[in-house]
Amino acid sequence: MSRMVSTRDVYGETLVKLGEEHQEIVALDCDLSGSTRSALFGKKFPQRFFNMGVSEQDMMSTAAGLASSGKVPFASTFAIFASGRAWEQIRLCICLPCLNVNVVASHGGLTVGEDGATHQANEDLAIMRALPNMTLVVPADAVETERMVRSIYAHQGPVYLRLARNKYPVLFDDSYKFELGKANVIRDGKDLAIIATGYMVSKSLEAAQKLSEQGLEACVVNMSTIKPLDAECVTEVARKTGAVLTVEEHSIIGGLGSAVAEALGESYPVPMMRMGIRDTFGVSGHPEELLEHYGLSVQHIVEEAGKLMRRKAG
Repeated sequence: MSRMVSTRDVYGETLVKLGEEHQEIVALDCDLSGSTRSALFGKKFPQRFFNMGVSEQDMMSTAAGLASSGKVPFASTFAIFASGRAWEQIRLCICLPCLNVNVVASHGGLTVGEDGATHQANEDLAIMRALPNMTLVVPADAVETERMVRSIYAHQGPVYLRLARNKYPVLFDDSYKFELGKANVIRDGKDLAIIATGYMVSKSLEAAQKLSEQGLEACVVNMSTIKPLDAECVTEVARKTGAVLTVEEHSIIGGLGSAVAEALGESYPVPMMRMGIRDTFGVSGHPEELLEHYGLSVQHIVEEAGKLMRRKAG
């Protein structure tokens, strides 16, 4: 079994290392630093850490001010609060002037689990994707998280980094290279392409193995940058396989599936299906039980791939 590591843990550890290398980095949090793991930075660099209390709007506005003064802020809170409560401040104070603010949103998606509908941010990528100048990234494992945090530090402009509460299987080794805006084909296949993001990448790899046992070879794409989408890669795998299945721990409205459908609609339409949360709220439950409930388990991916192949055969 793969080693399981939390992406939020890696974020906290990497931020400390970056803080040692770059004095202009500052961190902000909204009384959730123990959960977001920004507390590690606060302990190491108390003079560069700001606990804003339960005030996400103030945190984003303050981060914008710090960025306009030459600092590089990492503003952390839960995804539901970053994308919802502070949306106006992110839009006007950060995205409009295109400031170097890294919004690090932990506890994204269904796998927040028992916290239920109020805390499951299943719409955050759609909300953030609509903002001009905003870059969206979602790591597939701990290794990619470390590379991603370093990459967004060097990036010019606003970034929304979505992290998770639960632990992810480690998929990549130390040789893995992350490039902002580029997808990674992590499994070759000729029959269909499964394009996934975040936790669903590991689930898609498991599903691809089961499909292989049935005689179907699925290409698996890790789409860790949702915006800007790697439309070139999307078109390439669509041409190669003739069918595309997207899988995300997010609403099918406005997230990865929508982005891929838009790209294919303009470049190379093929039979396509979107897997995700279908225009509904979450419920409380164990993360894996919730994935099963909302049709996002490995077996569900296998079944949807089978349906897609029948459409392709047509």
